Formats: sequence, structure tokens, C-alpha cells
Amino acid sequence: MKYLLMLLTVLSLALPAATLADDKVYKQYGPYKIFYSAFNSTFIDPDIAVANQIIRGKDKGLVNIAVVLESGTGVASVISGNVFNIFQMSQPLTFVEVREQNAVYYLAPFDFENEDFLTFKISVRPDAEKPAYELKFQKKMYHD
Repeated sequence: MKYLLMLLTVLSLALPAATLADDKVYKQYGPYKIFYSAFNSTFIDPDIAVANQIIRGKDKGLVNIAVVLESGTGVASVISGNVFNIFQMSQPLTFVEVREQNAVYYLAPFDFENEDFLTFKISVRPDAEKPAYELKFQKKMYHD
């Protein structure tokens, strides 16, 4: 599992995420930084994918969301969302929580076509007493 976290962290920082406003890989909401990325599942080592029940394929992607306090501590959250192609066809995203030491992150698989320009609309609720934060970003996906 630690290798998966390291891989996802590197991918989150290395892969550009084209957002509507800028090219950052996180958005700040009060005390929370919400990190996000979307990438092809083939970037994950086959052994790690099997160990974490991740289906790899040239047309299979993953969304990675992590909520972190300014102190660097991961925050458990309720995450939901959808991904839309340019024709506004929607796929629901089902997030799975992954915990490793102080890190908490969420992964959701999705399907895509080659050169698909996708819009991700994700609701992140780190505090059950407060409204969710709405996150929206776009990414062009390619088959490997």
C-alpha cells in the first residue's frame, strides 16, 4: 500500500491537471487543501493494481482526491461526484477510501475514450456539520 500512496502522490504532483481557473493540483477551502488528479490506470504497477483491486486498461482511469489540513494531516471526508464527456454523458464516481498512516485519500475508477476531454464535478465534505465543497476540473485523457 505504501507504494501505491507514493505513486499517487508523485502522479498528483507530476501530472498536470487542467482546471477551469489555473494549473494547480489542489484547491484551498478554508483550512483544507483538496488535492485532485485524474490519470490512466495503466500508470499503476500491475502487482499494486491486483493488490488493491484496481482494474487496469488503456480506457480505464482513476480519480484521486485527498483532503489535507494546513498541518499536513489527512482528513477523512465524504466524497461523491460524476465525470462528464463533451457530450455531457455522465458516469457516477464511486470513491474508495485508502488509509496509510496519516494519509487518507480516495480513488474512483472511470472509463474514457482516447482524447476524451472530461469534466469532473466532485463534492467533498470534510466536516459533517458544514456544507460540502464543490470541486470542478477538466482533463484530456489519452489511451496508452
